[in-house]
Amino acid sequence: MMHTFSDVSLLITHYNRSESLINLLQSFKKLNCFFGEIVVSDDGSKPEHLNKLTSLIETYGFKLITTAQNKGLGNNINKGQDAVTKKFTLYVQEDFEPSHLFPIKFEKALAYLNADNSLDIVKFYAYYPYPYLRNFSLDYDEMYVKSYGLRYDKIYFYTDHPHLRRSTFFDKFGRYPEGLKGDVTEYKMCISFIQQKGKGLFYKDYANLFLQKNSEAEPSTMTRTNWKQNKNIFIKILRDAYRQIKYNFDIKIMKPLK
Repeated sequence: MMHTFSDVSLLITHYNRSESLINLLQSFKKLNCFFGEIVVSDDGSKPEHLNKLTSLIETYGFKLITTAQNKGLGNNINKGQDAVTKKFTLYVQEDFEPSHLFPIKFEKALAYLNADNSLDIVKFYAYYPYPYLRNFSLDYDEMYVKSYGLRYDKIYFYTDHPHLRRSTFFDKFGRYPEGLKGDVTEYKMCISFIQQKGKGLFYKDYANLFLQKNSEAEPSTMTRTNWKQNKNIFIKILRDAYRQIKYNFDIKIMKPLK
């Protein structure tokens, strides 16, 4: 069965993981998923990867947006989103793979956005569930920010993991800040999403609609400082308390993205 999403642009960000990109594109093709357009935004990959991307254009028909040098996550998403021409954007980083459930579940997500103009985003993947959810449908929950909620991870209302959003996303939430580390870039967009009262849905079976594929040959390029990964219970308590204070403070005082 063919699944055609003519109003959707598939936006893929890429950096030095051309085999991962091939796997993602092949996976959508095997599922008979076809989009209004595919945009691949490359962040200054090495020549061997960029050459491979160029050779794939004829097979997959995507628009390749390049830059002469690595400029970071913010610039890569911004220039990719600028190239999008369809009403909705499915954003996926190159190291993911859709499961066999994707076409049907995605059709529902798209129908929800078409039916309700107040919805800004539908999230398909996460490492753990969003802390504040209310039932929306069989497959999706609605996310919300609980007043005086003590869970610091409420900040992840928005994330850079696979999601569907309106292509006018920048008009409401601003552009991604550039020249910063990837996790800081994502954090600032998380803050903006809450500040601007974003509204979104969360796929209940969040670990099985997309699978993250980090092979030994092409591992993740995202790095974080050691204290953020330390599992010592004392460090964790201090870290969680610090995050709770900082995140609430930033939501109140951080300047909106432009």
